[in-house]
Amino acid sequence: MLDDLHAHSGAVYLLAPDEPVLEMAVKAGLPRAFTAPWERVGLAAPLPVAQALRELRLIWVNGEEQMAARFPRIAVVLPYPFALAALPVATPGTVYGAIYVTWPGSRPPELAEWEREHLTAACERLAWRLERVDAGNLPLGPDPGRLTTRRTALAGGTAGSAEAARMAARLPHGLCALDLHGSISYMNPAAAEMLGVPAGALIGSPLWAAVPWLNDPMYEDRYRAALISGQVTSFVALRPPGDWLSFRLYPGSDGLSVRIARARPLAGTGHTAGMPARGTARLVTISHLLNLATALTETVGVQDVVKLVADQIAPAVGCKALVILGSHGGRLHVLGHRGYPDEYVIERWHGVPLSEQIPGTHVLTTGVPAFFDSWQQLERLYPKRQGTQDGMASWAFLPLIASGRPVGTCVLAYAEPHPFPADERAVLTSLCGLIAQALERALLYDAKQQLAQGLQAALLPHSLPSLPGIEAAARYLPATLGMEIGGDFYDLVPTGVRAAAVLGDVQGHNVTAAGLMGQIRTAVRAYTTVGQPPAAVMRSTNRLLIDLGVELFASCVYLRLDPGPGRVVMARAGHPPPLLRRPDGQVRVLDLAGGPLLGIEAEASYPTSEFALPPGSVLALYTDGLIESPGVDIEDALAELGELLALYGDEPLEALADQLVRDTATAVERPDDVALLLLRAVRPV
Repeated sequence: MLDDLHAHSGAVYLLAPDEPVLEMAVKAGLPRAFTAPWERVGLAAPLPVAQALRELRLIWVNGEEQMAARFPRIAVVLPYPFALAALPVATPGTVYGAIYVTWPGSRPPELAEWEREHLTAACERLAWRLERVDAGNLPLGPDPGRLTTRRTALAGGTAGSAEAARMAARLPHGLCALDLHGSISYMNPAAAEMLGVPAGALIGSPLWAAVPWLNDPMYEDRYRAALISGQVTSFVALRPPGDWLSFRLYPGSDGLSVRIARARPLAGTGHTAGMPARGTARLVTISHLLNLATALTETVGVQDVVKLVADQIAPAVGCKALVILGSHGGRLHVLGHRGYPDEYVIERWHGVPLSEQIPGTHVLTTGVPAFFDSWQQLERLYPKRQGTQDGMASWAFLPLIASGRPVGTCVLAYAEPHPFPADERAVLTSLCGLIAQALERALLYDAKQQLAQGLQAALLPHSLPSLPGIEAAARYLPATLGMEIGGDFYDLVPTGVRAAAVLGDVQGHNVTAAGLMGQIRTAVRAYTTVGQPPAAVMRSTNRLLIDLGVELFASCVYLRLDPGPGRVVMARAGHPPPLLRRPDGQVRVLDLAGGPLLGIEAEASYPTSEFALPPGSVLALYTDGLIESPGVDIEDALAELGELLALYGDEPLEALADQLVRDTATAVERPDDVALLLLRAVRPV
């Protein structure tokens, strides 16, 4: 595919068998260091291959600007000019995965028709082959990874190659060849002399690892830029003590050619400028670090942080398992863990007093990291430590410090003995600084969500009463954006042989709206209990809202149900009209007379309407969050809701409620809260 499309690189992803994750099965054209951050991709991730699979269509990104606008996580890690296409790999009956293909940034901005056809046909062929493999129960495993090598033969064969080497040796400027991994495959004598390292010590090693003064992320970035963009890049570096050299990198499909020449000193630069720290750790690549920093900004809750650390940091540092610990009420709390087959080994830490002398509490309270090369070292330093062996051989206990205070501890466990040199300790500690910032935000978010959900649950009915002649089911769904609390409410109030059903929506999505919602619901219940008719209940509630002076409005629909004769009296205050499904399956929109929103006009009146509710009928009361969505016409959304009610109206009421909130236009992303109350008239037994 890459050869036929003149593409630069690509990869095939397969769906993981037991989780919503795409796993990279084979890649070509780029070294593993470049693709490592995306070897496992969640189906919900904001990445092209995941979107292609979710939407089952081709995703095309034609360059840097589009990539930054649509997929910022990739743009941060790979800020280079290149184009990308992602497509699903699927048959009509089965989805297997997805692919991506990249081109240098110099290609035309649009995909040609023949390219689209070739990509689609290739993915279809691959899908059918995977289906045959699947049908034969043959194993599908990841390929360790291969790099395409499209070497161009030199004229004259072996003799030509030897003559080319002699010719390069006679040139006064330095020449060297790098493979796709950045390792040196050839170097002429002039290049070795300029670098100050014998050629024999350089062949087979990455340029920035073999030459200490080139061990700088800035120089490696130029190599990455040339390889990914397919464009010539250059940089100037200082060879100690005072020689400046220019490097020009010419990329190809199988590697890069590098021209090295002497350069003038850079203006205003001292002799120490550009000197990297010797022995810079290569434990975590630039790609990992940038991808991690970007991904951490997208985490929401604590479990998101745990999952991200498990998916991206643990593989990079080579640990087998991890635990993230926090504290609450003076005791240790396990916030999340991965990699331990026996959960008891981890849960024994939960609830341990912070005064207990174990590594997890000591690091959490002092903010000082601890590294243990072996079990014996851990036992010697903490002889009173409680618990059994966890099957691991080495551990790193890292403090998660945010806003100047420890917010948790990250424990990395290694299956084999693992020494921790100084440079690796520095890298691990720095990584945990990023994790700590995300964990602090996540802890605050989770606390806010627990508060919001508890308050919302306290303000809504815990259950609906059982009424003769009426079945009822209700759903409340918070908005997917912002705090999960709002002003939508519902209630069902028995009044002897009759009942009252009410559903409303207070303006706003905050604690004020929720508190006002609780007051309105209580007021409606009180006015109903004392026997006020529907119009009076609306008038009384309207005056209450105005007297409270909160400057918030509310919509409401109120029904007095009389299941004996099968009659309903309705009063509305600026609320969307209910839907009535008759026993024959026909759906009617009850857009009957009503009054203004509650809280606007003190003397407003609320006329009532009466209609029949024969056995087998279903009434659907809902808030506008169920039908309003950006880009969707309100009439179309209401018609869709009516079609769903007509189609599934004979199902049990609980199943019908689930169906309506799952299949409407706002099911995926809800800009507003949703409240739904379903009522079905039945013949009393």
